Amino acid sequence: MWSKRFLLAGVASFFLHVDLASSHVPRSHEYARALQARKYVTQATVADSYDFIIAGGGLAGLVIASRLTEDPNTTVLVLEAGESGDAVPSQINPPSGTYYNSLLGSPYDWQHKTTAQPGTDGRVLSWPRGKVLGGSTAVNGMYYVRPSETEVEAWKGLLGSQDGADAWGWNNLVAGMKKSETFTPPISDVQTTGKIQFDAQSYGTDGPLHVTYPGFMFSVVGDWTPSLEAIGIESAADPAGGKNFGGFVSSLSINPSNWTRSYSKSAYIDPLPPRKNLDILVSATVTRIIFGGDKNSAGDQVASGVEFATSATGTKKTVKVKKEVIVTGGALGSPNILMHSGVGPKDVLDAAGVNVVVDLPGVGQHLQDHLAAPVVWESKVETAGDIHASGTPFSKQAQTNSFVNSAIAYINASTLFDSAEQFQSAVAADFDAALKDVPSTSPEVIEGYKALYQATQKFTTQSVGLIELLLSINSPKAITIQAALQHPFSQGRVYINSKSAFDPIIIDPQYFSHPADIAVMREGIKLARRVGQSEPMRSALGAETFPGPGVNTDAEIETWLAGVVATEFHPQATCSMLPKDLGGVVNPKLQVYGLANVRVADSSVFPLSFSAHLASPTYGLAEKAADILKAAYTAPAPSNSTGGSNSANPSETGGSSSPGKSNGASGLTSSSGTLLAISLAGIITFVASLLR
Repeated sequence: MWSKRFLLAGVASFFLHVDLASSHVPRSHEYARALQARKYVTQATVADSYDFIIAGGGLAGLVIASRLTEDPNTTVLVLEAGESGDAVPSQINPPSGTYYNSLLGSPYDWQHKTTAQPGTDGRVLSWPRGKVLGGSTAVNGMYYVRPSETEVEAWKGLLGSQDGADAWGWNNLVAGMKKSETFTPPISDVQTTGKIQFDAQSYGTDGPLHVTYPGFMFSVVGDWTPSLEAIGIESAADPAGGKNFGGFVSSLSINPSNWTRSYSKSAYIDPLPPRKNLDILVSATVTRIIFGGDKNSAGDQVASGVEFATSATGTKKTVKVKKEVIVTGGALGSPNILMHSGVGPKDVLDAAGVNVVVDLPGVGQHLQDHLAAPVVWESKVETAGDIHASGTPFSKQAQTNSFVNSAIAYINASTLFDSAEQFQSAVAADFDAALKDVPSTSPEVIEGYKALYQATQKFTTQSVGLIELLLSINSPKAITIQAALQHPFSQGRVYINSKSAFDPIIIDPQYFSHPADIAVMREGIKLARRVGQSEPMRSALGAETFPGPGVNTDAEIETWLAGVVATEFHPQATCSMLPKDLGGVVNPKLQVYGLANVRVADSSVFPLSFSAHLASPTYGLAEKAADILKAAYTAPAPSNSTGGSNSANPSETGGSSSPGKSNGASGLTSSSGTLLAISLAGIITFVASLLR
């Protein structure tokens, strides 16, 4: 028997649908399929050359492709190693599918593995990444969490006086994030039940990506912030505004018009009318960027094209590039592409048998990742896992399945440690000893490690999250509080060991090689337990089942952690935006050092780990990257011009200058309810759906 609140929520769902219909036009499944039926080219129909070739059709690649082709005179090819995802919408679109019907472990997942990690009992850890158009945004947990202003400004500070460095301060990055999004406030009942706080002014209102909260909420989520406050952890009233320190319920990348996942493909590609200047080729693995030996006046190598193949034994094909190659393969794919193209550490390339084009020692270095471990209790209340397991009609409603765990908190050193000063002193004292773990002999990389260490050390004295706590209720009869390391002092690397781009990249994050990381994780587990023992959360929990009462001392917790920690799926920094003399790979304009017309634009360029999930800052980065590219190739309009402009004419591209404002199976209107331009076929399908 469902509780009265669940029955009321069902009634509210009906009225919500009616309310949304007034501002988001309802549409049939046929229309959704029409939107998703993109014009994908094949190896036989791909053109010989394009202005821009984008290597990787993940989050950033699709954003940039959509934005660049707003200009009808600009041609773009996107090469994606995975499939389109159109064959598996039931495993992508429902938000709850990320827990119950995931694509992880399938051919839509790269299924990466780390090397055996001494710090985790010699275990080999799984690193899932999306191998599909949209990349990991098609398979992730949809958390839409901004980093803090302090962290972003620290990144900018590392860039020094380099040309373009000002583009990466907080104000500019948040402008990119806001440009990408259309925010919808939560339903009143959801906000009240979850005790959700937000400031709508901190979000965008007219972007392609939908950002909101679940359409259904559990009372135990509302226990989260009061339980944190009971032990002295304040709530974050405006977590998207640059101060994410404290507890809050995060926004999510969900389309509230139909409660589907909003991700880079459904937001930036699916809603577009036909664009003859945008070609997307799936099942096409980039094997290398071609350099013909030409150099520009600065002596930088000029890329002439991109080589790709459908399989390790398939025929390789080359497409010429007229302007630039934009590498958007993510923290693993981008360094992989560069190294197989002959751009990377000479010792690695020599060992793999790859001819060196540019000796760039920072490629693959500075790897950072968030590690996580759970504390689990029996549940005395109904969880999302219980509802899913019931199999009832209510459990199958789209609104019910929009629930995603998103109650989190970012905690600093002064809250974690009894003596934060002692911890900070230990970190400072370990500085010289930590250098022995730098996985490079390059002086540049070593200097970069020092700079990153010192920047991360400052976070231990600021209101910046060293640990993330995360509430999870997606398992039946269980409630979990996860602790996740946010600013690792342990840095690793990725590298290649063969000439074939189809061979797995080698991943060595060097987990727990620095003692500060396991100390932070240990205290995070203790804090998770304290939250579980504070009211009102305590009343919802039964006995602790994992790790259980046998793990209590510092030594016991640390031993247990080594055997259970896993990735939180946030790798970054392998093509860091840093000065070259700090082991940097790209400059502030995203240009690869030593290359005239190749840029990297994805999460691999973030040099410092953020206390955030990486989707939001990466959307911001991609929007800024598109702006940088447009500025580089668009001449300013004459000041006395009375007609025309250099921006794309929406009628010429077949759509508005904003790529969609809708989800692939999603809304056709902006947040104000104004209909977007849609094709004649779409109008006919839409009207037919209304007449049914």
